[in-house]
Amino acid sequence: MNVVFMGTPDFAVPTLRKLAESDHNVLAVFTQPDKPVGRKQILTPPDVKVCAEEYGIKVFQPTTLKDENSQKELKALNPDVIVVVAYGKLLPKAVLDIPRFGCINVHGSLLPEYRGASPIQSAVLNGEKVTGVTTMYMGEGLDTGDILLTSETEIGENETSAELFDRLSVLGADLLIETLGRLGEIEPRVQDESRATYTKKITKDMCPIDWTKPCEEVHNLVRGLQTWPVAVTTLGGRDIKIHSTILCEKSGRAGEIISVDPLTVACGRGSVIIKELQLSGKKRMDSKSFLLGHPLSVGEFFS
Repeated sequence: MNVVFMGTPDFAVPTLRKLAESDHNVLAVFTQPDKPVGRKQILTPPDVKVCAEEYGIKVFQPTTLKDENSQKELKALNPDVIVVVAYGKLLPKAVLDIPRFGCINVHGSLLPEYRGASPIQSAVLNGEKVTGVTTMYMGEGLDTGDILLTSETEIGENETSAELFDRLSVLGADLLIETLGRLGEIEPRVQDESRATYTKKITKDMCPIDWTKPCEEVHNLVRGLQTWPVAVTTLGGRDIKIHSTILCEKSGRAGEIISVDPLTVACGRGSVIIKELQLSGKKRMDSKSFLLGHPLSVGEFFS
């Protein structure tokens, strides 16, 4: 099958690799333009572009798919199907109508739940026990098209969104190859709008830890904001990023350090053991190493 692939971040790379190494013919890759990254603002290509160039696949980086030139380029390729994985742009109807077998999206949730930009982080933030990936026909709405196939997986109690990203990207790649192989025999399912939920964009405003919350919510915040933008608290006027925690049943006043071996902080209910943390401007380290250079005492408070 002749395929045009659209994707941008590392989440989309396993699917592109699977396609490039399959019997399908990847005609071209569409991805976002190169962007400045880091303090030095070095112009950096998207992960999908880097991957495409490894396989010698032609790359297009239009700023929009709404203009006639981009649509003419797509039509000239004459794809059987367009595969979309975290491309970052909505496809206009003129593009959706180009491939004879439609546009197929790989989404990081069990639709219709967790539509939108942050399905994986949001599932972890909300303490979900199960998630998965969905392949679907794309429509003009946001993740509203008919479902083709789904694949479920459990979320570990201490699994971070970054770890879940990696697992779901591979799961999604496998599901996409299965979907393409079974097109024509799969009966698409209309999404149940009564069950639909939407996710918000992840921002730094979410980072501050509210220690008055139950320990499960604090733990989920830490897991859900890995590896960006990272949960944060303060101590003595200095910001401390909290990278890893585990749940604990001990109790105390919210925000109070109730043990330093292991480093344990009380929440509104229960507590969390801090495994990894990072003082502002310093490197990330485990709590034992941190305490060697920055001693803390039982009875001190994180705020």
